[in-house]
Amino acid sequence: MSDAGNWCLIESDPGVFTELIRGFGVQGVQVEELWSLEPENLKILQPVHGLIFLFKLREDTEPAGSIVQDSRLETIFFAKQVVNNACATQAILSILLNNSDPEVKLGSVLTEFKDFCQSFDPTMKGYALSNSQPIRTVHNSFARYQRYSSEEIRFNLLAVVCDKKMKYEKELAAATQALKVKYMALAWSLFSAELNASSNLFILGFFSIFYCRYSSEEIRFNLLAVVCDKKMKYEKELAAATQALKDPSLDAATKTAKQNEVVQLKILIEEEAAKLESYRIENIRRKHNYLPLIMNLLKLLAKQGQLVNLYQKAVELNSSKKEKVKP
Repeated sequence: MSDAGNWCLIESDPGVFTELIRGFGVQGVQVEELWSLEPENLKILQPVHGLIFLFKLREDTEPAGSIVQDSRLETIFFAKQVVNNACATQAILSILLNNSDPEVKLGSVLTEFKDFCQSFDPTMKGYALSNSQPIRTVHNSFARYQRYSSEEIRFNLLAVVCDKKMKYEKELAAATQALKVKYMALAWSLFSAELNASSNLFILGFFSIFYCRYSSEEIRFNLLAVVCDKKMKYEKELAAATQALKDPSLDAATKTAKQNEVVQLKILIEEEAAKLESYRIENIRRKHNYLPLIMNLLKLLAKQGQLVNLYQKAVELNSSKKEKVKP
């Protein structure tokens, strides 16, 4: 893999990924962080189009290679990563460009990109992506300002497509057996029984592999779900409920239930709008360069003769905190 190639590192965050997707012109999806893999928690997010797992690379991590070796490879859109720092966008595109839900609208940028390199092999798709100016521009717009580079820690993003048209139970079972993960059989049976019949999310068991392998020694990982646009979903349900209230044949109990549903949906729509606005504000803060402000504040404190005293107080406070936590 070559260097960053003018691609910046961006944060693995639902707000960043949601606005990144919308920056590409995609409609009908958003990103939510998963705090639990319990089936009841996942059902709230249905439909789930894909999952993105961020984890720290270990020295013993080796590429597993493709677990699909037949003609189905021709129907999978996969772009090999050929430059560093593009993994966030590549993970998202791996889900979006393999999605078959008619409610998801890719928009002109991704549709044209997919059509252009559909017949390419994975490596050529990777080079096409790394040289796509519209996609790279949107990606780089979420760069955080960094004056000094910190110690490089390598992380990886794993994308899993959740699509009813894709059936990979045998391949996943084979990968599970090859990794020989303790408790995997139990996780497999639970996820398969609870979710596979309705939403094809049996693939969630795959994340138990990483959890079992990494959780005892590493806590820096997170799991994101690419789900339907919840605000759009609630607005459609609100329109349907409002229309149903116009039916003169409704009995009193049904009418009351529909009215309560309308009230609840309006609340949910307001909550989603507030969440999206918070994403927008937080992303503005991420992109802003606060260094000039900080430097000027320090200069002002020094000019007023307060900087050294404040520094010494901070050192003393830090030392006292360290003393308190000593066993």
